[in-house]
Amino acid sequence: MAPLLEGITHILTPIPFLLVGLGTFLGIIGGAIPGITGAMMIALTLPLTFNMIPGNALALLIGMYVGAISGGLITATLMRMPGTPAAVMTTFDGYPMARGGQPGRALGFGIAASFIGGIISWIFLVLVSEPLSDLATRFGPFEYFTLVVMAMVLIASVSQGSMVKGLLSGALGMLVAMPGVDPAAGGFPRLTWDVLYLNGGLGLLPVLIGVFAVSQLIADIVDIDRTIERTKFSTKGILMSFKDWKNQAWNMLRSSVIGTWIGILPGIGANIGSIVAYTTAKNMSKTPEKFGTGSEEGIVASEAANNATIGGALIPLIAMGIPGSVIDAILIGALMIHAIQPGPTLFLNNPEIVYAMISACLLANIMMYGIMTSSVGKIAQLMFTPRAYVLPPILVFCVIGSFALNNLFFDVWVMLGFGVFGYFLERSKVPLGPFVIGFVLAPIAESKLRSGLMMTDGDFSPVVTRPLPLIFVIISVVLLFWPFYQDWRNRKREGK
Repeated sequence: MAPLLEGITHILTPIPFLLVGLGTFLGIIGGAIPGITGAMMIALTLPLTFNMIPGNALALLIGMYVGAISGGLITATLMRMPGTPAAVMTTFDGYPMARGGQPGRALGFGIAASFIGGIISWIFLVLVSEPLSDLATRFGPFEYFTLVVMAMVLIASVSQGSMVKGLLSGALGMLVAMPGVDPAAGGFPRLTWDVLYLNGGLGLLPVLIGVFAVSQLIADIVDIDRTIERTKFSTKGILMSFKDWKNQAWNMLRSSVIGTWIGILPGIGANIGSIVAYTTAKNMSKTPEKFGTGSEEGIVASEAANNATIGGALIPLIAMGIPGSVIDAILIGALMIHAIQPGPTLFLNNPEIVYAMISACLLANIMMYGIMTSSVGKIAQLMFTPRAYVLPPILVFCVIGSFALNNLFFDVWVMLGFGVFGYFLERSKVPLGPFVIGFVLAPIAESKLRSGLMMTDGDFSPVVTRPLPLIFVIISVVLLFWPFYQDWRNRKREGK
């Protein structure tokens, strides 16, 4: 408890406090402007943190993380256009309630649920992350390798579209991580095709900015003429009454726990958490017919769950170095850029960083609630900013951020190339999440597998003879074949 109190005390000092507030505010604005996602915001901000103290840099990024997930509910409610993928389910009931003359009430339910979801997941973050980290320190190379494999299969199995596309995306990400100097082969370059700049591999930052920011810019430019339907806005009902809190208490608690535990599963993300919580709320509701027509329960379930996945997703990041979501993969990149090794030893080697992150998550949720309840009317006006004014400055920041990494224009070309690549992946309905997480996890999987094989003189059998690796392999196989089994069962049922 003492380290946590020290972390909270540090985060309340002027500079970290202001950085969390700035990050949360910018995240909310980014989430509220269509076409700007949380992943894009954080990827663009990452170069600005190069000269910051690591704890302060992560405090800023986590504030953005919380703000972006929360800010997405504004456009979802007022425009039926989710500002972030996590707010898709909020459109089902938030928009009908807003169109029915209660925009303030719809936003009030969403903001309150987001706050409660964030606080409950933070409690789990405090209670679970350190014991899980202690367990992970006992992992050997084969345990870690099979855990990464399980994470990749899990990501592919819940990706939008088919599992095959999810696996393809993850495999492409791992392939892109291969060029560079091979540390296990005497430092010889591999897959560099005699391009000197590739000896150090493809930079994490240019790839992230390209895949998330530039690809979205291209999509927005292609769709630049899309019109936005406005909804009349009023702040009436923005604060929930005691009766509302009482009626929604169980729904908030249940949805927050669902979101937290789904967030812990590597790579799944807030959108799946909100879908599961929304479906559960509908199935357990006394009035399921109201869902989709402006149900208060639907708004609460979606927003409590998607914000709860933030604290849940930070648990595997802090405890094991495994990203719980796409944004967490970027946060792992931030740790690496600041020469901090993510993984089970993070608690041992950099406890001040861990508790700065945990404390920033708490403060960001509190600030998010205050900022959104007091300023949502002003923030809502930003939704109607013409994209022709927004996109050029973002592109400039993309170029500067990529160039600043190594002062090389090669990184700018990498960014632009992966922007086009990411755009065509999206157009082909191939999810970007598995690609990015595969890119981040591939070096970890390779190093752990090689370490294990060196310890056993090339014997691969510990993957199936040790208990934990065997469990991870079994789960991976079940996850891999389960969708095919469901398809076969559905076809058999239809055949009858």
